[in-house]
Amino acid sequence: MLYELRVENLLLMERAELRLEPGLNILTGETGAGKTLLAHALDLLLGGRARRGIVRGGASEAYVEGVFALPRPGMGHGTASLQGSDKLPAGAEEIVLARRVWPDGRTRAYVCGRSATLADLQQLGSQLVSFYGQHEHRKLMLSTAQLDALDAFCGTDQATLRERVGSAHERVRRRQQRVDECSGLAGARDRELDLIRFELQEIDAAAPSTEEEAALSGERDRLRHLETLRAAAASGAEAVMPEVGAGVSELLAQAAQQLESAAAVDPDLRTVAERFQSLRYEAEDLGGELRRYLLGLEGSPGRLEEVEDRLAVLARLTRKHGGSVSDVLNHAERCRSRLQELEHADVALDGAQAELRTARAELDQLAEQLSARRVSAAPALAASVRSRLAELAMPDAQFEVQLRARSEGCGPRGADAVEFLIGPGAGVSPGPLREVASGGELSRVMLALLSVAHGAPLDDSRGADYSPLLVFDEIDAGIGGRTARAVGEHLRALADGRQILCITHLPQVAALAARHFTIAKDATVVPATTTVSALHGDDVVGELVRMLGAGEGDRAASRHARQLLRAA
Repeated sequence: MLYELRVENLLLMERAELRLEPGLNILTGETGAGKTLLAHALDLLLGGRARRGIVRGGASEAYVEGVFALPRPGMGHGTASLQGSDKLPAGAEEIVLARRVWPDGRTRAYVCGRSATLADLQQLGSQLVSFYGQHEHRKLMLSTAQLDALDAFCGTDQATLRERVGSAHERVRRRQQRVDECSGLAGARDRELDLIRFELQEIDAAAPSTEEEAALSGERDRLRHLETLRAAAASGAEAVMPEVGAGVSELLAQAAQQLESAAAVDPDLRTVAERFQSLRYEAEDLGGELRRYLLGLEGSPGRLEEVEDRLAVLARLTRKHGGSVSDVLNHAERCRSRLQELEHADVALDGAQAELRTARAELDQLAEQLSARRVSAAPALAASVRSRLAELAMPDAQFEVQLRARSEGCGPRGADAVEFLIGPGAGVSPGPLREVASGGELSRVMLALLSVAHGAPLDDSRGADYSPLLVFDEIDAGIGGRTARAVGEHLRALADGRQILCITHLPQVAALAARHFTIAKDATVVPATTTVSALHGDDVVGELVRMLGAGEGDRAASRHARQLLRAA
């Protein structure tokens, strides 16, 4: 139930506040006054899209807020999830949904004063409000909408079963995808196996390693510059320890010996003598190391060619499988994993096919249960709709629910396709609703279906989907005369025990309101302003006179309006 609806700076509406009552709440007004503004405000609360330009000119933002009663447990479908929602404060007794809209189209949503997402509004709002726009009846032409109506008539157990069918269908889809993958794997296996085995054989035969590549690169550089290295080492060795004559090592030894002798006279030279001796030993060691290096440079003939050939092998592998030896090794690991997968492809395919058969059997079983419930409920739905249509000034209408198997096979909604057939009058053979029914007849069929779905007591054992607030935005379009009165009576009956907000242009419907609001536009100010007012007493009569198309002082129209109210 919606307690209050507040709107600020939404298009022409500067400020409006509606306090709704249980039962049938009616909203009327001149064409162009902005009746659909309130429908748009509710749509914003339900997480609908906020288009640019809906903020009133000169205002910094638009704001919409709805205060809803929190349904008591057991009041209908979806109540449990509302009670347990993590978006509601603990102990909440009402739900406040709000939306701010800025001129550039940005919005912000709130639930009970806390920042929320549009998905939160959609999730909560869908359980608090059922919205039926002025073109909603056209959806009845769709087979999916007709199937939804039949399933809604079957009760909440049907909704649970349909969810299970949807989940089972998704499992079948995934299993089929896996079978297709495994089948493709098996089909291309032989050719891919040959390629993988060849690549692995090539890599394993080369047995590359990053350490070997680094060592060979260093060795190649040395072999390419052998003479330069030999000359440098020989020059250093000759300077330190020449084969003929005195070198650095011998000169240091002579100086150290003289300093040691002098240290006997002056002890201060002892430290210097020891340092010269250390330099002598270091020079002898350095000379020996250079001689050994020279001996090591005597590489075997053809070694450079061997190194070049080995590095060429490694280079070919890196060009084929990556930019480095590490990439080659990683590729080899992937090949081994893929090889194992391909070699066991038949086993994987058998397993996937077995899982697919199990999933299909489960889907078929659930779809069969779903179909059985539909077959059982279809005649009852048709009879109930025919009864409602008779009350809506279509006493001779024929209505049938035709079920057939889907040509595409079982889908996420089951294996059935539904077609609503209608014969609007006596002697007219029933035909598809989308081909036979006029706009006014479609509206009445939709209202009849809604009455059937929503009209059961709240504790109905069928578990009828109870919505605390039903909103109808001019679904009575294309209807007039006695039919209009019948539609109004139907709406009032539907409002018994629940809350309805109906935007209408028919005085016959408006006269049946439990509470009547009117919306008016003042074009004398710039920008124009729209206001909403609750009507009482003579004001209701005056609004009905206007809706009848008469002037304010028309006594006949006034009497007619009062007669409509008395008849209500």
